[in-house]
Amino acid sequence: MNRALGIDYGDARVGVAISDELGMLAHPLETIAVKDTDPVARVAQLVKERGADPVIVGLPRNMDGSHGPSAEKARAFADKLRETAGCTVRLWDERLTTVAAQKALHAAGKNARQSKSLIDQAAAVIILQGWLDAQAMLG
Repeated sequence: MNRALGIDYGDARVGVAISDELGMLAHPLETIAVKDTDPVARVAQLVKERGADPVIVGLPRNMDGSHGPSAEKARAFADKLRETAGCTVRLWDERLTTVAAQKALHAAGKNARQSKSLIDQAAAVIILQGWLDAQAMLG
């Protein structure tokens, strides 16, 4: 089974997570600073280096399920990544993942300043783990 990448897309930072070889567990990989690096090019490079396919991009939805400006940005990122990396790209509901990531890091003793770049990776882990769990349930 190929590894999968999970992406928490943001305007300033992009969190990246990767699955284990068995496709059971998601692990943090890196945080891409958008001002320093083209996130599409970097994720495409990770796809190639890690043999990852698919890439799961978090789709931020409003609590009522509707899509706002952030969702459109995530869709545009996913479309560019699909063209550039030549891999399967799926969108996955990411409602409250950043909040869950912040709570988990706080519970681990990290304050907001210490965990700024880790929050994006943790959110990417939550996105990817949710997708992996759903795949396992589907058989």
